[in-house]
Amino acid sequence: MLRIEVFSERAERLGEGPLWDPGEERLYWIDSYGPALHRADLSGGDRRTWPLPEPVGSFALRERGGAVLALRSGFHALDFETGEVTRLVDPLQPGDLTARLNDGKTDRQGRFVAGSMDFEERAPVGRLFGLDTALSVRTLDTGIICSNGPCFSPDGRILYFADSFRKTIYAYDYDTATGGVSSRRVFATFDGFHGYPDGATVDAEGCVWSVEVYAGRLVRFDPEGCVDRVVGLPVFSTTSVSFGGPDLDIAFVTSMARPYGGRRHAEREAGMVFAVHGLGVKGLPEARFAG
Repeated sequence: MLRIEVFSERAERLGEGPLWDPGEERLYWIDSYGPALHRADLSGGDRRTWPLPEPVGSFALRERGGAVLALRSGFHALDFETGEVTRLVDPLQPGDLTARLNDGKTDRQGRFVAGSMDFEERAPVGRLFGLDTALSVRTLDTGIICSNGPCFSPDGRILYFADSFRKTIYAYDYDTATGGVSSRRVFATFDGFHGYPDGATVDAEGCVWSVEVYAGRLVRFDPEGCVDRVVGLPVFSTTSVSFGGPDLDIAFVTSMARPYGGRRHAEREAGMVFAVHGLGVKGLPEARFAG
């Protein structure tokens, strides 16, 4: 039976990036404009927060400990013990005055893939980057307005990635040996939907779950890009999703409390993190960043 519970009652300005760590059985997530990285156990307790020096778009746990962060000014490392944040590399160019890093995720081999976006979500100044294990950056795609929802097929050979402003999820052939992409095509569109594609993940059956931001829904697409299932959520302001829990069968969904469209939310639970039980599917463990 489908059951949706509040996992964290704290109202994040822009909650994003839920990530379950199977080893320590903890959920991590960020408040992009807190800015901060949070962690809690399955009950929502044993919480810890790491304040960050600037807005954060995404993160991944590192094999060597701590996390890699996509901050406004580039990729950084976070030391969990000291809280120290250290710059790794800045992929943005001097002319990228209106761009910032946004959503990201590791591939199955431990590279970190993240996109940038226009602050005002108007101009196609964003790019899609791959940060490899040697801490070098390559540009995978350009002309993006609002990058969101990177995730990988179970075999790692397809990269899904959304330009939220264009209401489109794309699919690329992904070279698991080199981290390169090719053959971009439209995987699914949100034309006719009230909301936009935001954070996303892939389940063990190879289906893509995308959060429909400003509409409060989880939309599951089959591997052919057809809508397979739609699940309503408690608030319209939902932002991202990831599977977690001991059996990877709980969908954790973040949301935002910040105003949007010039309006303030009338939703009491906006900004909270939700746990969706009873979907009948399982997710896949996310790889740690190997750099």
